Amino acid sequence: MRKLLLVVSLLLLFAGPFAAIAQPITPLAPPSGSDPEYRINPGDELDILIWGEERLQRVVRVLPDGTFTFPLAGRIAAADRTVTEIANQIRLNIAPNYREGAPDITVAVREATGMRFYVMGKVRTPGGFSSGKAVNVIQALSMAGGLAEFADVKNAIILRHTAQGQTVERVRLSALLKGARGIDPGRLAAPLPLLEAGDVLLIP
Repeated sequence: MRKLLLVVSLLLLFAGPFAAIAQPITPLAPPSGSDPEYRINPGDELDILIWGEERLQRVVRVLPDGTFTFPLAGRIAAADRTVTEIANQIRLNIAPNYREGAPDITVAVREATGMRFYVMGKVRTPGGFSSGKAVNVIQALSMAGGLAEFADVKNAIILRHTAQGQTVERVRLSALLKGARGIDPGRLAAPLPLLEAGDVLLIP
């Protein structure tokens, strides 16, 4: 019995280190991204990870022309595309360098500095705000601390700069802000306006 106990003790003593070595290495989880439907803007910072190719992991900033360069993939058009679309484009571009197909690629928004909008007028904390996902007008008001006293929500507008010039879009917030007293339950007749990079939501 003593010999048996001695053998078991020796096995446990020496098996410990080797058991630890034999354990499979769990890969790191991919970087947490933003809203998968978020459209990339010039100025956004992206975290790009190619699984099994740590040497190719990069943090890139989207240039003013909406592009960035990546090893083996060349120049990638990023503006107005989702992180999924960008990952697929990189994978397609680097595929010829791999015999058995390109590895999985993760693209995440590290810093959404390009998606900067402004809430001005009669709100509690007016100013500029950045977001890693698309923001509707109600969410923008929340980020600005909500409405200030005497805010005229019936005449709120969005100022937007486009290739054709500046535009003004009226926003009807009064019914929404009344909650169930202002709107009927069920699907909204029209979706809430989404703010784009550079937009100004003005509450008079």
